[in-house]
Amino acid sequence: MLIKTFGSTLIGVNAITITVEVSIDQGVAFFLVGLPDNAVKESHQRIEAALKHIGYRLPGKKIVINMAPADIRKEGSAYDLTIAMGILAASEQIKPTDIDKYIIMGELSLDGGLQPIKGALSIAVQAREEGFKGFILPKQNAKEAAIVNNLDVYGVENIKEVIDFFEGKNNLEKVILDTRKEFYNSLNEYEFDFEDVKGQENIKRALEIAAAGSHNVIFIGPPGAGKTMLAKRMPSILPPLNLHEALETTKIHSVVGKLSRKDALISVRPFRSPHHTISDAGLVGGGSYPQPGEISLAQNGVLFLDELPEFKRTVLEVMRQPMEDRVVTISRAKITVEYPASFMLIAAMNPCPCGYYNHPDKDCVCAPGIVQKYLNKISGPLLDRIDIHVEVVPVPFREMDSDIKGEKSAEVRKRVVKAREIQHTRFNDNPNVHANGQMSSKQLQKHSKLKPEGRELLKNAMERLNLSARAYDRILKVARTIADLEGTENIENDHIAEAINYRSLDRDNWGA
Repeated sequence: MLIKTFGSTLIGVNAITITVEVSIDQGVAFFLVGLPDNAVKESHQRIEAALKHIGYRLPGKKIVINMAPADIRKEGSAYDLTIAMGILAASEQIKPTDIDKYIIMGELSLDGGLQPIKGALSIAVQAREEGFKGFILPKQNAKEAAIVNNLDVYGVENIKEVIDFFEGKNNLEKVILDTRKEFYNSLNEYEFDFEDVKGQENIKRALEIAAAGSHNVIFIGPPGAGKTMLAKRMPSILPPLNLHEALETTKIHSVVGKLSRKDALISVRPFRSPHHTISDAGLVGGGSYPQPGEISLAQNGVLFLDELPEFKRTVLEVMRQPMEDRVVTISRAKITVEYPASFMLIAAMNPCPCGYYNHPDKDCVCAPGIVQKYLNKISGPLLDRIDIHVEVVPVPFREMDSDIKGEKSAEVRKRVVKAREIQHTRFNDNPNVHANGQMSSKQLQKHSKLKPEGRELLKNAMERLNLSARAYDRILKVARTIADLEGTENIENDHIAEAINYRSLDRDNWGA
């Protein structure tokens, strides 16, 4: 007898429906075809033990299982339940109704229990688009899949529940989720707040500008000056996620299996902080069977690279193209996948190997030329994509010991949101540009016109401070954002002056 059940596989962050065809005939053999990997092939033993445990059996006949399309590689153990239900139906141990109207997925334990799967949200989206009636999956993933409306989602704990459901012996309870309520309830839940930061008002100002214009930032300063502490608070002043961004971010985390089981939807901007020993594929994505990397997990949020010069040169260089295009394209011989990569980069570094170059109290012990050699680990093209350079100095004792609270992140966020609204109106005709930091040279010329005094100020600064040519566009972008924060249409002289201060590493004499 031939029976078809349906599962799904992930290509990039999207799902493709897989038809599992089970044929049982005379003979004794077990064939699983359709380009399965080892984890799929090992389903034979898991299914046999699980069925025996709940009172069913693997038929002693010739079983042929085809997973179509046969030219797409099938990975993972999530097809256990799909295959097991097909075998039970094809061997007539059960007589299911409407089994072909559901996507069925889950990894089987030997006692028939179900383990969670990856990519439930992407699979649910694809199931709805293809007109399936429902999606049956492990209970741990049910809330995640229930985000998708117009699809019946059933979370189950054991294969016996699925068997009884299709035989009409019991009714599974639909998982119903109020997506908007779930989203808005946790929209402003941030662990870190700017009010906890003592001093560092100039750094807070730089981060406010960066958030308002989606500018990349690099901190340079001695150990313990507060670089990491400040970076962790960046998501709390960024504009809140909208529902579309939340779904997009959740889908990526779901595919990688990084989604918290208690949360159905990511409602706060992600903050990713990979260690400097990370590989190229770990950062930008890839591998033999491509997976999203850290820059995709930071989609719509912040990627923090601490100790930037300690990252491998190749790791940093492969990040340049995604920073520009806001998408990662991974090509293999048989497949090409794309992952979104729209993130804000915050990098931090010591000024030298010992960490105390330019320190107000401690002497640098590095040999002559070592400081510049250390800075040269970061390439010019990468620095070219970082708009704001900020020197972080240690906080004086009187400020650390003060009881005065800083400004709350919520207050800073209000100003950031207001500036973003101005930019949204400005770039309304450009769907790929959402903030000043993403402007092209042509858009920069159009929206960042200077008065003669401002132009002269910028010219003098570039000549006297030996600023590089690449600093010109960055200064204009940052000045445009400062003007937006103040609600002025034109870029004033003081906006240019402040923007110039954020180009420390472009000065030829820095670290000399």
